[in-house]
Order: sequence, then structure tokens, then C-alpha cells
Amino acid sequence: MSRSSFDRAGLALMFSTIVVWAGSWIAMKLIVPYIGPFDFVALRYVVGSLVLFAMAIVTRRPLGMPPWKLTLLIGLTQTAGFQGFVQTALVSGGVGKVSLMAYTMPFWVVLFAWWLLGERPSIRHGLGIGLAAIGLVCFVEPWNGLGDIRPVLLGLGSGLCWGIGTVLSKRMFERHAPDVMTFTAWQMLFGGLVMVPVAYLVPQITAQWGWQLWTGMTYIVLIATAAGWLLWLQVVRRVPASIAGLSSLGVPVVAMLLAWVVLSERPSMGELGGMVLILAGIFVVSRAAPAARSS
Repeated sequence: MSRSSFDRAGLALMFSTIVVWAGSWIAMKLIVPYIGPFDFVALRYVVGSLVLFAMAIVTRRPLGMPPWKLTLLIGLTQTAGFQGFVQTALVSGGVGKVSLMAYTMPFWVVLFAWWLLGERPSIRHGLGIGLAAIGLVCFVEPWNGLGDIRPVLLGLGSGLCWGIGTVLSKRMFERHAPDVMTFTAWQMLFGGLVMVPVAYLVPQITAQWGWQLWTGMTYIVLIATAAGWLLWLQVVRRVPASIAGLSSLGVPVVAMLLAWVVLSERPSMGELGGMVLILAGIFVVSRAAPAARSS
């Protein structure tokens, strides 16, 4: 296989992954009327983890649990916290708005890596965060009144949780080097199980298991979670990390376009301008040199 065809195949896989993950945002919004947000999170990740464990058995990967305390923390943040905030935000917020706020994760990673890992951000990191901050103001449009700011704050909370989980995952891989699939399955299982008592204790709508919910959950669990994860592994293997990392730009853009077509969520000019600035900030941060460790 030539280098050019090799790269084209990798880029095609990356685009497929972006479309699959962007589609999951539409599916998550469509099932909001049929299942409570905490029931959804618990079900998605408990079942999703079982699918990954089955895949690990088929591919003969090790099933041993990584260090449980760090795995639990990652499950609490990157799975339970992230998805809990996202699904609650989607109850009243649009797909484009919530997905873009969730994908502010790279900025939170920079800040928490500075605090927890001693990785001092560069001027370029600061520039990217500054662009995103201006974009966030344009996106919220406070000069027109804040309106329903709750989905924006919940979306930012999901990005924050994802950022913490990413930094903790980096520590896990640096110190313990677990198998990626097995580690993902365990942290997803922890995150899903943690949400089970929350789902029972917090009032929410009763799940309505019609074709709409079955179809949405099938797509989210089997395609977006399991197949999407396998696609992403292939992307990481074929495409340089600097390019693969730019998928964080593609998912919210495609999700917003799909929401425009499928859900008639038409963004305002202020939201479009804010989106461009936030995505520019993500691009700058993703292309910045790795932060230097503090001595």
C-alpha cells in the first residue's frame, strides 16, 4: 500500500469517526423525551462497558482491572460527570450549543495539566484560551440578555469533567500503561454503576421503551460507543497525532450542521461567530507544543 493511499484511508476513517460521534449528539437529543438523563447515562455506560469487555475477550486482551482508585476517579469524571452534564443540558439546550461547550475540553486539559501534572502552558496555549474566551462571550451574547444560560453552564461543566478525566488518564498511562480497551471498559463500568443510585434517587421522567428509545440507544451504545471506539483506534494507528487531535474540531461542527438539518436548530450570527472563535482556539491549543513540566 502506498503512503498516499495509506493516508487517505486513515483520513477516511477519521471522517467516519467524526460523523458517527456527531450523529450520537442528534440521537441523544432525540431520546430526551423518552428517558431521564441519569437513567440514560447509567444504561449507556454499563451496557457499553459490557460490549467492550466482550470485545476484549474476543481479541484476547487482558481483563485485569487497572489501579482501582485512579480508574474510579476517571470513571466519575470522564464518564459519569461528562455524560451526566451533557444529557441534562440537552433537556433544554440545543445540540450545537451543548456539543460546542463540551468540546472546550482541550482548554480545561491545559489548565488541569498545569495544576495536577506541573505542565506549564505556553504563550500559544494562552492565545488559544483567549480566543475561546472571546468566542464564548460572542456565543452567549450577553448584550441580548442571558436567557437560558443553564445549558451553556452544564455544557462547560461537561467539558471540565472531560478535561479532568483526560489529565487523570494521562497519569494512568504514564504510571501503569494499561491495555487501552480494558481500561476504557473498566472506567466506563465504574462511571455507569456510580450513576445507578443517582438515577433511582433523583426525580426524572419514566423511561418509555418505544421504537424511538430502542433505536436511539442501539445507535448510541453499539455504533457511537463500540464501533466508534474501534474506528478511533484505527485512526490513531494510521493518522499522525497532530491531525487526529483535530477531530475535536470536526465533531461539534458536524453535530451543529446535522442539528440544523435534522432538528431545525438554526444558529444566530453571534453564535456562528462565537463558534468560529472557539474552534480557532481549539485549533491553536491542539497545535501548540507540549507544555513543559515544572521542576
